[in-house]
Amino acid sequence: MSGNSDPLTPRAKLAVTAGKAAAAVSRAAGRGSGSVIGGRVALKLDPDLLARLATHLDVILVSATNGKTTTTRLIAEALRAAGPVVSNALGANMPAGITSALAGGSDAKFAVIEVDEKYLAGVARDTDPKCIALLNLSRDQLDRAAETRMMAEHWREGLAGSKAVVVANADDPLVVWAASSSPNVMWVAAGQMWKDDAWSCPSCGGVMQRPGDDWFCGDCGFRRPTPTWALSGDHVLDPHGSAWPIHLQLPGRANKANAASSAAVAAVFGVPPQVALERMYQVQAVAGRYDVVQFMQRDLRLLLAKNPAGWLETFSLIDPPPTPVILSVNARGADGTDTSWLWDVDYTRLTGHPILVLGDRKLDLAVRLEVANQSFQVCENLDQAVQLAPPGRIEVIANYTAFQDLRRRVGN
Repeated sequence: MSGNSDPLTPRAKLAVTAGKAAAAVSRAAGRGSGSVIGGRVALKLDPDLLARLATHLDVILVSATNGKTTTTRLIAEALRAAGPVVSNALGANMPAGITSALAGGSDAKFAVIEVDEKYLAGVARDTDPKCIALLNLSRDQLDRAAETRMMAEHWREGLAGSKAVVVANADDPLVVWAASSSPNVMWVAAGQMWKDDAWSCPSCGGVMQRPGDDWFCGDCGFRRPTPTWALSGDHVLDPHGSAWPIHLQLPGRANKANAASSAAVAAVFGVPPQVALERMYQVQAVAGRYDVVQFMQRDLRLLLAKNPAGWLETFSLIDPPPTPVILSVNARGADGTDTSWLWDVDYTRLTGHPILVLGDRKLDLAVRLEVANQSFQVCENLDQAVQLAPPGRIEVIANYTAFQDLRRRVGN
């Protein structure tokens, strides 16, 4: 439903105005985009504001451990073929940031919203989405988000009986179990490179059998559903068996998987795969990710990797040795303060690359690399790392706040 009737009460309008003012003050003070503080102020004045702002929109929610910012951007580009879109494109994905984003979408038809995994059920309850895309679940921020089986259960309970079309990855057992409580699921074979969080059955705790790309539980019969959409090499297969070529400027297999899920979401709203995929080609970078920047007369490609699954995907797309690699890890609030996940990453994949290490937790990372028999240099800052790096384009891989630090340093 898209109309011009104003759903906002006088209180809600006051809340929106106050939120925008708070955001403007935050930006003027150099404290970032202001979307989070603006949303917090607005919700304080009207706790029901998120629901009110969503009433005139076709809402699409996107949640996952990895890839949700990029997929949100791809879906938004595809749906612009069918009408104006509002989106939290900068990744402020908790209720305050989402409220700020929707406050700027009074003329939109669609709202494409990235949602932090922990908040999915609550945001779905408030926004009455038409579609929910679930991409993957793996270990991440264990100090905040608890373990993956608990997160899947949280999703499963929150989605039970949802009227939304749930577009879900058939290759991730945790996602399948979470989505199976919903009556209307569209399964996408998007693949799963990281399998270490999906060896026990989320339904009964039995051991998962994983022959080839298939999976099933030998104890309770829980098994991979038959997908209607699939990623097949460089193509998306639609429910009619037609193969549509994927042309992206974004690198890697993971982004082709994101494009496949995005094409399935776009089809829910009548955008054909060919149109959706053509529009996705416009996306060159997402909130700085994949950008190649010039710094100290060198080319740096900025890559975000926040958890073991993300690092595994990122290692698969960097240039081969002897390309120099800078690794930066922090453990601030937005990253999760527990760095034990570093031990789940296979750093032997970096063998042959000159490695330079920085960030708040550079010594934690150095110990991990030492155990993995990698040669590396610990650096005080990005400037030193770039000076020490051998010639050639430098691949820079960082977790969340380390990535933001690097973007500020290079002026991106």
